[in-house]
Amino acid sequence: MSLEEQELSELKSKIGRDPTSTELQIVAAEWSEHCSYKSSKKHLKMLPMKGPLVINEKGYDSGVLDVGNGYVITAHIESHNHPSAVEPYGGAATGVGGVIRDILSAGTRPIAIFDGLRFGNIEKDIHARWLFKNAVTGIADYGNCLGIPTIGGEVEFDECYQNYALVDVAAIGFGKKENLIKNHATKDDLVILLGGSTGRDGIGGSQFASDSLESEDRSAVQIPDPFIEKLIIEAVLEARNQKLIHAMKDLGGGGLSCAISETADALEIGIEMDVAKVHTRESDMRPDEIMVSESQERMLIITSKPKFEQLKDICKKFHISCSVIGHVTFDNQMHVKKGNKTFANLPTDVVANATLLDLPSSKPSYLKTIEAEKKFKPILDYSKVMMKLLASPNIASKLWVYGQFDHEVGIRTVVKPGRDASVLRLDNGKYLSAKIDGNPKHCYINPREGAIGCFEEACRNVVCTGATPIGMLDHLQFGNPKDPEIFWTFLESLKGLTDFAKYFDIPCVGGKVSLYNETPAGSIKPTPVIGVLGLIDKKPSIPQKISSSDCLVIVGDTKNELGGSEFFEYIHNFVGGKCPSVVFEDSKKNMTAVLDAIKNNLVKDVHDCSKGGLAIAISEICMINQIGCNVSLDKIPGEKMDVDRILFSESHSRYLLSLEKKNLKKLETFLKENHISFKEIGQFGGDVIQFTNGAKTVVDLRVDKAQKTWLNSLRDLMLNG
Repeated sequence: MSLEEQELSELKSKIGRDPTSTELQIVAAEWSEHCSYKSSKKHLKMLPMKGPLVINEKGYDSGVLDVGNGYVITAHIESHNHPSAVEPYGGAATGVGGVIRDILSAGTRPIAIFDGLRFGNIEKDIHARWLFKNAVTGIADYGNCLGIPTIGGEVEFDECYQNYALVDVAAIGFGKKENLIKNHATKDDLVILLGGSTGRDGIGGSQFASDSLESEDRSAVQIPDPFIEKLIIEAVLEARNQKLIHAMKDLGGGGLSCAISETADALEIGIEMDVAKVHTRESDMRPDEIMVSESQERMLIITSKPKFEQLKDICKKFHISCSVIGHVTFDNQMHVKKGNKTFANLPTDVVANATLLDLPSSKPSYLKTIEAEKKFKPILDYSKVMMKLLASPNIASKLWVYGQFDHEVGIRTVVKPGRDASVLRLDNGKYLSAKIDGNPKHCYINPREGAIGCFEEACRNVVCTGATPIGMLDHLQFGNPKDPEIFWTFLESLKGLTDFAKYFDIPCVGGKVSLYNETPAGSIKPTPVIGVLGLIDKKPSIPQKISSSDCLVIVGDTKNELGGSEFFEYIHNFVGGKCPSVVFEDSKKNMTAVLDAIKNNLVKDVHDCSKGGLAIAISEICMINQIGCNVSLDKIPGEKMDVDRILFSESHSRYLLSLEKKNLKKLETFLKENHISFKEIGQFGGDVIQFTNGAKTVVDLRVDKAQKTWLNSLRDLMLNG
């Protein structure tokens, strides 16, 4: 690992001398883009991060929200993109391990995992299929071994991820407010390294993730061990219950270098440590290797001398290693020794705070013409188009993925994967709904509107379960920030997310920025992934079985905005057009109205319209409930458009409400009073999905045939190629 020339001269100036080789490695790790956020940090401050439910404490690696009755939830999102592109099983598995420890470091028990996965074109690319298959297996094996349910996520395939992978992992924790770790330290407190031994795996991982992926550096990929992680979770929670922990931090990117410097800087203390006391896997490791190793399943804990004896007993009980590697000082220095010899002695504020960059940005030239549409060949058979879309990897059921995850362990899961959002039962009688969403196709065409759309889609999904959004996580994934056009797309996405968060009073409680996501073939599309957490005070909207003669009502307008749609890109092989945009006022009105309809027990089921548009959303309801539906396209509220645009537009702020006929009048009266754009558009019954336009039948699909294609296409592709 190395520093850039100007960074090296800056370091020399700040410490007044030439750095030692160990100091160089420590600072290179902490000043890497992956650890320092030097390109993005000053801009991230625009996001609203405070709110009535947000709890802020020094040094937390996860966001904390007060959910009432003395309980809190914690949430965090991480990525392991570069490692997963090189070694997908280990890269994805260690991504799960890292985000779980971030939740644990606040003193809460991890209760759920989510994953957002992106790969190249798996229909044509064997390597993309290999990456996908092994990343899913890595997440499944790690999460299942820990006994933590993987309850939701999303999967997408796009040519821009060729020879690459985006593996985002989010986690949720739950606990009592009184048990949160209040990070603090007093002089002569002990610094403890707990968990797995330190080896040469993952050396240089943070800098590996801070550059374009041009080589397969397998030494930078960490090795997972979920069994040690499970023991660490139980040991840490027992130590927490006995009030043995003064401060705690997970060892992730940058290893000990970052954990020590960031903890010391956050608590305004110094730490003196001895690398000879670190339990290592290999006996001949150099001090710099020990400091920057990113070996997994390790936690840094600060405690007092008397409490350490009790902590040691807990570690012995759970058969995990526990070493005193140093002590707290009050000189604000990070002092690294081996025995009596000093290898590094640096001010913690210098190490932990890289100089923030102010990078130039300029609007990408491709955006000048991106909204222009070409003339498409007329569609002769919409039923065939529907079958093709239902079989496409981005729309087909993801049962092959989530079927590998244990999503019920822990007995909290009330609404399982495969629906709009998953729902967890909390100990205080409330419920938590959560979903993550992204849409790089939209974000490529309009980074601002695309990012807002991802945020609103995640909100729509939790609203469909009857939950009010209370917090968001953002994961901003882009290419090289030193390219002004790429950095412009980052800033536009961030501004859009900020505007939406402020308008809806949804604070950002955590996030991640991942840059340099590119290969020699080029950069990925802008890929912000947004997680939304929603709270349900009484009972969630658990989908009820739809019966014959039940009604279908759409809330929201369908507009002529198919840019980035699956219809344009998968059916017509066309990138361009106008991307869907969110009208904030309509979005809020529709959200509130749907939540009220759920609370008043007017509906059986609520589903949002998103990828694939109205036609796919209605088909999903029919396939899940194994019932047909007759839908009148001429009744759809919104702009007057051609049939293909009504069927496949991906306009936002739309919800499909399924209800008994006896509740229709009451629902219509309620929606009219609240000035909501809506229409009854169909009735359930029979075994055919039928879309008509006036007297003409446009789509006529047997439910069982559609369901078979939708359920099996992805599995068949992965098993048979």
